[in-house]
Amino acid sequence: MEISRLEGVIEAVLFTMGNSVELEKIAAAIGHDKDTTRRIIHRLMDKYESEDRGIRVIELQDAFQMCTKKETYEYLIRVAKQPKKYVLTDVLLETLSIIAYKQPVTKLEVEKIRGVKSDHAVNKLVEYNLVCECGRLDAPGKPILFGTTEEFLRRFSVQSVDDLPSLNAEQMESFKEEAEEEVQLKLDI
Repeated sequence: MEISRLEGVIEAVLFTMGNSVELEKIAAAIGHDKDTTRRIIHRLMDKYESEDRGIRVIELQDAFQMCTKKETYEYLIRVAKQPKKYVLTDVLLETLSIIAYKQPVTKLEVEKIRGVKSDHAVNKLVEYNLVCECGRLDAPGKPILFGTTEEFLRRFSVQSVDDLPSLNAEQMESFKEEAEEEVQLKLDI
């Protein structure tokens, strides 16, 4: 098959599936190896970008998904009912950050880091599909392990959790000092 035809087949697969599709499945659909398929998809991605199209293909770990460009949102809501916007409070963002950087992590581990109960925050993040159960810890009680979802990757525009920004040593030291000061203030009260 010629490249344009393969791109068309890939578009049809991604459009029809709606969610992300693993590279391996796309490669099987078009009858090519994963490296060739990835090159064709990246060519398609570049084409959408250069033509300033309203859709784009995004890469999420070892999968791809067709979606609309962020810049088209204001036009989409004129046609469709405005989607529910989730508000990520400081508590939710803090909890989400801990899960993103420490995953897989139990609720108890999150609570130890935050210093407060985190049931509500974790449940909200699961409801928003930013966090999901990703197994159980092999320990007494078999506590649930939590990790981020593909929706998290989409919302924060990263291909994988490896792309999350890393904290340097100075930032870590600053955070530790702030936490120690906060604990001291609580003890003084």
